[in-house]
Amino acid sequence: MKRVRQGSRVAVQYVGTLDNGRIFHSTDEGAPLEFTVGAGEVFPALEQGVLGMAAGEVRNIVIPCSEAYGHRREENILRVERGRFPAGKEIIVGQKLGIDFAGGRSLVMLVLEVGESTVTLDGNHPLAGLDLTFALRVDRVEG
Repeated sequence: MKRVRQGSRVAVQYVGTLDNGRIFHSTDEGAPLEFTVGAGEVFPALEQGVLGMAAGEVRNIVIPCSEAYGHRREENILRVERGRFPAGKEIIVGQKLGIDFAGGRSLVMLVLEVGESTVTLDGNHPLAGLDLTFALRVDRVEG
């Protein structure tokens, strides 16, 4: 029976949950997540977690926020003058906006607050600061 090792191509089904039990993503028994162990296609902690598993095996893998999307960073919270947005553009809390920065960099940011003169935006990943649990099953191991 083949076991997952460095360089293996694997297919896994999973349900990803947060500490409060909320599901943040799932393969829903549809198309599995496929990746090559060691290729950096997924979190290194997830790659390490499947090492040694065989097709059909199940495991829970907990990835602390520091090994997933990182901690929330205050420097990713921006207050922008309302006048920097197009006149008449409706901006509402919870909306995601594509923001272009100098140097050609773009980032999708979440609107946290809309005031008379400023808009507060959050550029942190939605899962930043959260530990992730993957209940997974290895479906296939190649190589």
